[in-house]
Amino acid sequence: MIAGGLSFAAAACAVVGVLTLLGDYARIGRRRRGAGRGAPGPRLLRGLATVGRRAAGGRAPRELEDRIAAAGRPGGLGPREVMAAKISAATAGGIGGAMLSVALPGRLGIALITLAPAAGFLAPDLWLGRRAAHRARAVRRELPTLLDLLRVTVDAGASLTAAMSEVGDRARGPLAQEWRVVGREAALGVPLSEALEAMGRRLPQPEVRTLVGALDRARRHGAPLGSTLAAQARDSRLAVRRAVQEEAAKAGPKIQLVVALLLVPSVLLMVAAGLMVALLDSGGLPGV
Repeated sequence: MIAGGLSFAAAACAVVGVLTLLGDYARIGRRRRGAGRGAPGPRLLRGLATVGRRAAGGRAPRELEDRIAAAGRPGGLGPREVMAAKISAATAGGIGGAMLSVALPGRLGIALITLAPAAGFLAPDLWLGRRAAHRARAVRRELPTLLDLLRVTVDAGASLTAAMSEVGDRARGPLAQEWRVVGREAALGVPLSEALEAMGRRLPQPEVRTLVGALDRARRHGAPLGSTLAAQARDSRLAVRRAVQEEAAKAGPKIQLVVALLLVPSVLLMVAAGLMVALLDSGGLPGV
């Protein structure tokens, strides 16, 4: 009985440790498969929005539009839909918390009733934040390469608007998509400065804002775009390099913590289970 319990605990620790170590690889795999397109997140939010649309008849907070834009406007959702989803999720959380609180003793049930609606209300914000963070990382990775392509296209004689549209059409990713939008808006008569400023609001990363400012200064003062884009590409590569080094420095202690707290105890528990089985079979524990 004791050996079986130790074996089960060892296996559980080992599984948790391995899943923790493989979490980053799973997240990278989801990004490569285009996670978000047709993912259950937008469908779930749209379903909640349908249920709570009438309850969210008021105007959504102004900053919610910026957060949705930073997340890439997944599923075509707008502020009203997200607010409706938040209200529906809070209502569902309150109902679920009330049902589950019956099985919990005393203060735990009261805490669940109190926290479940708040958790449901904040869940869409958390999902949008994760989407925005993934999008920001993709933009930082794409920026140096796309800047080099933009510089080559500009040096070949194309205007900045035409170059951004051409590079955006040939590349893939959130930054290329935003460049395509800038090219289309400029083709429709929107001033390039306003189109670039709108792109900076949709991509609130410091690198993008620096690029928008540099392009605007080069356009107003007549500075060569080639040298400006080359400098921006160089700075972007240095920023990506620093970010990779920081992530690598943070990953080491996390892996050591997982190994020390989960994998090593699981191995020790397996050894202890084996020793316990051996002692019980040999009768080494009198009176057991």
